[in-house]
Amino acid sequence: MANVKKGLGRGLDALFESYKDEADEKNLDHSRIVEISITSIDPNPNQARSRFDDEKIKELADSIRIHGVVQPIIVTSKGNRYQIVAGERRWRASRLASKDTIPAIIIEIDEKQSIEIGLIENLQREDLNPIDEAKGVQVLVNRLNLTQEETAKRLGKSRPAVANALRLLQLSERIQKLLAEEKLTAGHARSLLALSDNSLRETIANTIVEKELSVRETENLIQGLNKKVSKSKAKEKPSYILEIESGLEESLGTRVQIKPGAKKGIIEIEYYSNEDLERIMERVNK
Repeated sequence: MANVKKGLGRGLDALFESYKDEADEKNLDHSRIVEISITSIDPNPNQARSRFDDEKIKELADSIRIHGVVQPIIVTSKGNRYQIVAGERRWRASRLASKDTIPAIIIEIDEKQSIEIGLIENLQREDLNPIDEAKGVQVLVNRLNLTQEETAKRLGKSRPAVANALRLLQLSERIQKLLAEEKLTAGHARSLLALSDNSLRETIANTIVEKELSVRETENLIQGLNKKVSKSKAKEKPSYILEIESGLEESLGTRVQIKPGAKKGIIEIEYYSNEDLERIMERVNK
């Protein structure tokens, strides 16, 4: 290591803002930027981004050949090697640009902090596809034991935005793949969630792609399908059952189905996450 540089971009300062009360300041010393051998660095296995745009990496590599790496990456030591905490695109582009070293800030943090910083750095970018974003949010909620409220604060997003992101993971792998490939938008996906039948969701998803439907056109299509389903169910269920379903849905803020039987019946209450389940239980227990 050599060529210590002074200074740090405001973007990285903001990234570490939430750690100032949680970590020892000496572990987050921003004043030392060092040049590290490209070959001694490994990517982070908890990287939120599953797909890297080869063309954009190439463009970044071209820029790095001319201007160098403007913003250092962040790494943490792993034995005699380093693991990327934030900045994998810059590292990949630097390798493509045949650079021997890359400017980096070395911080000593535990695995939980490494996961969180890396995920937040990526989740705050606008170019992340909806599924990578949803899976990143899921890691923050599940592996780091954060509530949706805490996750929202970490990301600077609203709680509904976090809940909506997690709901996308209820969709089939086929639809998630279309989202990851950006053939469908998050708006399309949220519309599809209004359908309860998975095979029908996939059929409509294919229609959206083939006919290049807008989100509004998709919403209208699905509303029409749901009306047909509602009319069909209305013929099968007594009116008093439908009234009870409607009342429960309004009270609980989620979809409710009552399946009456000869001797006993079933009430199905849908929820979309542990947080949503807790919300429903709070209303039930009032």
